[in-house]
Amino acid sequence: MTAPTQQFTTTVPTPTQVAVVLPPQEPVRFPLSWLLENAAPPIQCRSINEVVKLGGAAAEAAQKLPYSYPPALLLAIGQATDGTWNRSMLGIPSARAEHFEGIGTVNAFRRLVEYGWDKDSPPLAHARRVLFRLLAEDDDPSYLFELAGKGTPDVDTVLRGRALLREAAAAALAQAGYESDPRLRGAARRIMERIATYLRSPLAEKPFIRIANQHALAPEAVPPSFHTLQMLAHMPLFRSENYEILELLYAYLTQPLPRTEPAQLIGKKIVPAPQLVLGDMLPHRNAADSDVPFALVWLELMARLGFLRRNENWNKLFERFLDDRDERGVWHPHKGLAAARSTNPFVWSYFPLENTMVGEERWADATFRLGLSARYAGRPIEPV
Repeated sequence: MTAPTQQFTTTVPTPTQVAVVLPPQEPVRFPLSWLLENAAPPIQCRSINEVVKLGGAAAEAAQKLPYSYPPALLLAIGQATDGTWNRSMLGIPSARAEHFEGIGTVNAFRRLVEYGWDKDSPPLAHARRVLFRLLAEDDDPSYLFELAGKGTPDVDTVLRGRALLREAAAAALAQAGYESDPRLRGAARRIMERIATYLRSPLAEKPFIRIANQHALAPEAVPPSFHTLQMLAHMPLFRSENYEILELLYAYLTQPLPRTEPAQLIGKKIVPAPQLVLGDMLPHRNAADSDVPFALVWLELMARLGFLRRNENWNKLFERFLDDRDERGVWHPHKGLAAARSTNPFVWSYFPLENTMVGEERWADATFRLGLSARYAGRPIEPV
């Protein structure tokens, strides 16, 4: 093995404290009537309560809809007595799975939240104990679950695995609505302090090292992960208290992606790190067209973080998706009639919420996501 050498320079612009003034934007037409006729119960519920925000008796009635949805019930009954699914955390069903075979606890938990289930519903309440346990800053290898592998894990594997699961658990708990819990806030603060220290360091400009004929992130590099972005997206108060860190993060997320796939040197091994975000994951139209569900999830995350309207490119891509809606406000693919699908594991808990993707309902997920992103981007919603 040859000595490591630095490669691939990236630049994180220095954040400023100048307030960003955003112009008012036009209302977004949202086809609530069409969704109530064609979409699955979770999308109906969330369209009423999160996008249009009707309130009153309509909101109360809608809140009951997700609990009668067969896929959600099937997922819920797959939970084991210890609160986990399959003694796994990050697993997702294979493309050949008929239902939820192989699902891990974090993704099952987040999928139920996406289905519209409340954090105090029995399966989510039962799972939260193990998720809160994962937030602890310890190196207990018994909480590595599937990341432990076979045999006794070494110290580097334990450290990496516990950090990864800590972020994933924080994202799930934040999405469920536990922002005010001091255990989650403490974990979020420690996670963001580590990331902020990294983004301010020279290492963030040259994070890759060369090992033999491969390039990998240095062991001490701490880029943000998808889990971190998902956590922050659901912690608005925490974001408002950490403005400077958010500015650092925005600057980082708008830089070009490196040419190499994310992998990191852990001990003596180079380990794939697909959870890490190394720059702008949606840099152009081709990227959006190649994986529409991921593009919609990314735009929603950026809208929740307050970044969508600030970024000209993301905003243009969002407007293009809005332009692809028909006169009713229903989204259709820019080309063809095939339902949008993705193999990206970070999309699974979001998309699709529909159980079938063959009739009119195959347009419901994307139509709903566009309305939700518009709402969190501050656009006025015009229900039709």
